[in-house]
Amino acid sequence: MKAILLKPHTTDLRVGDVDEPEVKNPTDVKVKILQVGICGTDREEASGGRADAPKGESELIIGHEMFGQVLEAGPQVKSVKPGDHVVITVRRGCHQCNPCNKDHYDMCETGLYTERGIKERHGYQAEIVVEEEKYIFKAPPSIKEIAVLTEPTTVVEKAIDEACRIQVTRLPVDPDSEKWLEGKNVLIAGLGPIGLLAGMVLRLRNANVWGLDIVDPDSALLKILKEMGGKYIKSSEATIEAFGKECRQLDMVVEAAGIAKLDFDLIKVLGINGIYVLTGVPGDGRPLNVDGSSIMRQLVLKNQVLFGSVNAGLNHFKMAIDDLEKANNKWKGLMEKLITSRTHYTDFEQVMAHHGPDEIKAVIEWGDK
Repeated sequence: MKAILLKPHTTDLRVGDVDEPEVKNPTDVKVKILQVGICGTDREEASGGRADAPKGESELIIGHEMFGQVLEAGPQVKSVKPGDHVVITVRRGCHQCNPCNKDHYDMCETGLYTERGIKERHGYQAEIVVEEEKYIFKAPPSIKEIAVLTEPTTVVEKAIDEACRIQVTRLPVDPDSEKWLEGKNVLIAGLGPIGLLAGMVLRLRNANVWGLDIVDPDSALLKILKEMGGKYIKSSEATIEAFGKECRQLDMVVEAAGIAKLDFDLIKVLGINGIYVLTGVPGDGRPLNVDGSSIMRQLVLKNQVLFGSVNAGLNHFKMAIDDLEKANNKWKGLMEKLITSRTHYTDFEQVMAHHGPDEIKAVIEWGDK
């Protein structure tokens, strides 16, 4: 079968032939790949960045944002059957630490986890994959046009879920963590796919949402944000300062930009008892001068929380599928607008090397050309 293969830490990326995987265990599921999303991680890998082939191999099948259809299921598989549409998780545990032994691979303590398409485990840019049932989630027919957005949605589901759980634990509020967001003021920094999907999750929970970026006011990104009920702030030191004065109580910041200076600047506008979650990973850059004492003083005196979040748990895949279905019902056709290009796998170089000016989410198609 065909697959997109990368020689890690090089720019050597090609379509090649590999052996088709087979169902060997009673809980295995064989899946035909239909779509795979492209994100910054894929492009980092393709430019020679972080990526590791499975042990003993020289190439890695890339891709971790997938959507497919079941071809075959082992005799003990109960949750899916041939013909079902599915998504598959990314990370696999180390089998050594307590979180991984309890299926919380996203919280691995050893760093010895593997990730499909990224770290020591082949990914989904291939015609067919085989996976254990426990890592597979059924996608309802109603979201088959947007189900490829599930994995990036899980990233913000985890970040927002953890933030809400922290808040209801430490504050005298309703213990239902989803209810905590109702009426709260939330700022999203960065309006790429992750930022817009964060806006979707937050608006479904009735939060007041502002999106911060430097895009043109007429861009498709902002039309999507506004249709969901969010507001836009064009990023600059002046506009951030003005927003801080206008919004006297900012309850949460969801960072999805990966810009270190901006990350520190936004701490200044976080409100009393506020919580700030970072999901972006800044690239290496020049050292920053920050007023560390002022930041520490504010975090203490305003009872604030600052934390990072990466990957997602199994429960966040369920949450992502549910929220994509809710969003599809609430804003008919809106989520489909996040997918701005669909490219056949034979032409993958068109989107892997270049981020188009109007791109939100690029998708590789694995059907017939």
